[in-house]
Amino acid sequence: MLAIKIYRISNFLYERKIPLIPKLLVYLNYFLFNSFIPASTKIGEQSKFAYGGIGVVLHSKAIIGSRCIIGQGITIGRKLSSVGVPTIGDDVYIAAGSRLLGNIKIGNNVIIGANSVVVHDVPDNCIVAGSPAKVVRNIDVSIYELMDGLFEI
Repeated sequence: MLAIKIYRISNFLYERKIPLIPKLLVYLNYFLFNSFIPASTKIGEQSKFAYGGIGVVLHSKAIIGSRCIIGQGITIGRKLSSVGVPTIGDDVYIAAGSRLLGNIKIGNNVIIGANSVVVHDVPDNCIVAGSPAKVVRNIDVSIYELMDGLFEI
């Protein structure tokens, strides 16, 4: 069973206010995939984790759009401040090892390069990379066309 499936079940139970089982499923994800994916995190339809979701850490209040692909070793969370977590749009590919931190908004149709550290808002239709991440290219096609069907949704 993949981490996203365990998350979907835990989120379903969490939304229906069923006690204890969602928390046990979060721990199961941690045990199986070394990932912390809280049941309260909002992950859109058809989004998935690459490589099953190994090493993913998500903040409990993070919002992730539809058709997103989250690579291994990703952190989506807050900075030292106690307020503000990332909001991620639709059709976003987050490559391995990236960190998305703070009260930021990631636009739609975005590719975030491997090991990038994103601490500022990212506009729609672009590729960002680096530490701190900067726009390296604007795009006018779907990210899935650019990736040549690497990940079919």
